[in-house]
Amino acid sequence: MRLENKVALITGGSSGIGKAAALLFAQEGAQVVIADVDVAGGEALVEVIGHQGGQATFVKADVSQAKDCADMISAAEQTFGKLDILFNNAGIMDSQDDTAETTTESTWDRTMDINVKGVWLGCKYGIPALRRAGGGSIINVASFVAKLGAATAQIAYTTSKGAVLSMTRELAVIHARENIRVNALCPGPLRTELLMKFLNTEAKKQRRLVHIPMGRFGEAEEIAKAALFLASDDSSFMTGAELLIDGGITAAYVTPE
Repeated sequence: MRLENKVALITGGSSGIGKAAALLFAQEGAQVVIADVDVAGGEALVEVIGHQGGQATFVKADVSQAKDCADMISAAEQTFGKLDILFNNAGIMDSQDDTAETTTESTWDRTMDINVKGVWLGCKYGIPALRRAGGGSIINVASFVAKLGAATAQIAYTTSKGAVLSMTRELAVIHARENIRVNALCPGPLRTELLMKFLNTEAKKQRRLVHIPMGRFGEAEEIAKAALFLASDDSSFMTGAELLIDGGITAAYVTPE
């Protein structure tokens, strides 16, 4: 098992990529801490993992709040004795996010608080724990839109994911000699509740799909497998990298018919 004797904390772990990663990490031997604002979903997932023979616990955490982030790291160490993997996955895509002219200040602030500040706070309190464990892996969720402009206007989300990518690079350089690796996942459009709520019309969906050479949305489980690679020792010489899992969207100048 690739994560045997490892402790992993996953923010936004109750659904989407986080849920898929929690299930996969547990199957690969990790003790998993699921952090989320969705208490019912998180507790149900802990139960599923337990029935499958894994070990998991849930902690309620709003990643935009410093105390919650400090508490979730403490919960990992108190419950399982250490922290080896920090998966900063929690994020939002507000349906009111639009162009620079039409996006409200409240939408902008909420997006930045969760998508950028939440990653920073996770690292602020998580890095000392990883250091205490002798090193580890941090995985930050960025997006393909950190590399390209989005076909559907979403100024706050796109900006936030660019910030996550820049933060990842700096953290990687600063902590490389401490055996702490920091990498970013850059998923393409996924068939998750988060994106489907944003692409809430067939026209919006098709506007995205036309840009994907593979002609389909990705699945949360496909991103979880990439996260497993970054969490495990298989990626032991990777830090400061951006791993694109996007169906070819960033490689395409024009899409095939």
